[in-house]
Amino acid sequence: MQLEKRVRELVEEKIADRPELFLVDVKMLPNNKLIIHVDGDEGISIQDCVAISRHVGFHLEEENVIETAYNLEVSSPGVGEPLKLTRQYVKNIGRELALKLTSGDKKEGKLTAADEASITIEEQVKEKGKKVQLVSSQIALKDITETKVLISFK
Repeated sequence: MQLEKRVRELVEEKIADRPELFLVDVKMLPNNKLIIHVDGDEGISIQDCVAISRHVGFHLEEENVIETAYNLEVSSPGVGEPLKLTRQYVKNIGRELALKLTSGDKKEGKLTAADEASITIEEQVKEKGKKVQLVSSQIALKDITETKVLISFK
């Protein structure tokens, strides 16, 4: 979609001098809500979201990109949002993940490594009559349909 491409360009332009920030997703919903998810290696501030929103909104208005009224929302991905980028995996090393695999299997474990091709998780495996063991599994990103960070309230 042309709109989403232009919005991506505008966001990238605004954060070009901020290498710690990165664009995760741009979506235009049927109810004319334009959602931009931006994150940072150490998180993202409200001030950064406001600056991105103003930049994108100003240019969309100037260029008359959207014909109808719309709502613009710039935020970091919410807690329940699936991970989409390798950079998000790297940022979440050490956290517990829930994975859905292309095979239909589900896995949970602590993320211990991530790169462009795969992630490694440490799972707790309990075999009958034995103690729980930690098993390290490397999983190709292409074999994952969804990854969510599990929130712990310990």
